[in-house]
Amino acid sequence: MTGATGAVYTVRLLQVLQSCPDVETHLVISPSGVLNIKYELDIGRHEIQALADQVHSFRDVGATLASGSFPTAGMVIVPCSMRTLAAVAHGLSDNLITRAADVTLKERRRLVMMVRETPFNLAHLRNMTAVTEMGGIIFPPMPAFYLRPKSIDDIVDHTVMRVLELFDIQVPGERWDGSQKPS
Repeated sequence: MTGATGAVYTVRLLQVLQSCPDVETHLVISPSGVLNIKYELDIGRHEIQALADQVHSFRDVGATLASGSFPTAGMVIVPCSMRTLAAVAHGLSDNLITRAADVTLKERRRLVMMVRETPFNLAHLRNMTAVTEMGGIIFPPMPAFYLRPKSIDDIVDHTVMRVLELFDIQVPGERWDGSQKPS
């Protein structure tokens, strides 16, 4: 979890993954991510950490996640700041989030980066291209309005469902079935 807006996505992703017994979650929160928790949510950092199976220090580049020999299905950076995107795009592993992302890419595992910034400048676009060329997936949390969400929770839930499907984790949720027509 980095300093971009969208802490609610981190919380919901962890909540949904708690119902998946075969999934072990590891959480790393950047210092800016801690600030966003304070600004955006009615819960604290410790309550978010309690949703994860393992919590690692942002500065601990010697943690299990920093090694390719530690087996993972992949990694989601949610939300992903442009600073973190730039670091990953250029191979800068100066903290556990960027080191774990680098390891995920070098091991050819799935890396999903839920980037949060608009509008994009040329550096953002080039960094997204670089990460995509390395095998990462850029996944801005875009609402699926064709499903006619009734709340922010509906939007967040659908986005989390779509991210988890990238890891072959199926969770209940509304999907486009091709037959929905405007009324």
